[in-house]
Amino acid sequence: MLSDLLWIYPKDCFQARFIQRVKRFSIEVAYGNQSLWIHSNNSGSMLGLTRKNQLILVSKAKNPKRKLPFTEEAVFFKPSDFDPGFWVGVNTAVPLHILGQAHSLGLLDFLHNYPSMQREKKYGESRLDALFLGESEAKLYVECKNVTLMEDDCAMFPDAKSERAQKHLETLINIVSHGYSAAMFYLVQRPDGHCFGPCAAIDCDYARLFYQAISLGVKIYPYRADISLDGIRLGERLPLAPKQAIIGSS
Repeated sequence: MLSDLLWIYPKDCFQARFIQRVKRFSIEVAYGNQSLWIHSNNSGSMLGLTRKNQLILVSKAKNPKRKLPFTEEAVFFKPSDFDPGFWVGVNTAVPLHILGQAHSLGLLDFLHNYPSMQREKKYGESRLDALFLGESEAKLYVECKNVTLMEDDCAMFPDAKSERAQKHLETLINIVSHGYSAAMFYLVQRPDGHCFGPCAAIDCDYARLFYQAISLGVKIYPYRADISLDGIRLGERLPLAPKQAIIGSS
């Protein structure tokens, strides 16, 4: 474990039961004897995490005027009837927050030479999550992704075909070609699996760009998140799965 809590769940969080997901961003849950509609900011498929009656961790929105006053934070997942289960974080605002907190605490080696962090910086036609600046280092642009998919003991991204995610990789490749530094920060919000790779079976174009980016100098940093009902800690860095294993499984 690399840290104490970097993301703290509000004390008024509660658990509900999943009923259905509509248009990806609206989720119906059962809470006591009532039905509630809550917001999900996760645009992926959340494959395996939308099963009837799964426990959902719900937080109250800070903005009282928001149309849906509650937010989906995590899903309790049991791989089998014999597994005790664990929480999987699905809030896609978490990775950038964790990156920022870890940077300020000096927890990430690849950011040690970059004392300054700026969020949501535009480059060309894309907006990337972070720009890190150092006195003698080239600018470092970083894009963050939330990972919830697991296949054959390997954490994978994306869980749905994503042209937007492909564009981010293309932008990072372009950044490197102009003499700057670029990296992907993947936060794996579940405890199982021992490596990370792109999901070629779901998005072969993303997988192709992923390996092209690596070959051209884009750095890849997958880290595990440790999730409890109190919040989220930063765990260990995961190794990359062999390219042949990923491409061969598509």
